[in-house]
Amino acid sequence: METVSVRNLHLNTSALLKQVASGQTFAIQNHGVPIAELRPVTERRSRKMPDREASIRKLPLSKTDSGRVLEEDRS
Repeated sequence: METVSVRNLHLNTSALLKQVASGQTFAIQNHGVPIAELRPVTERRSRKMPDREASIRKLPLSKTDSGRVLEEDRS
């Protein structure tokens, strides 16, 4: 693993990211102290979003007039 300073990361971001995409890993240092690792993503996680419409359909129906509730809330 190579080390790169924060300044070099700032100045050469595109070049470093190309190297990371090809499998290289870097330790990022700030004043000689390691603070982070820049490495390729090994596994992409896909997160399934909840079905918003199904969640809304499960809510109980309200007989209250929402317009009236807003008017009362604003006064």
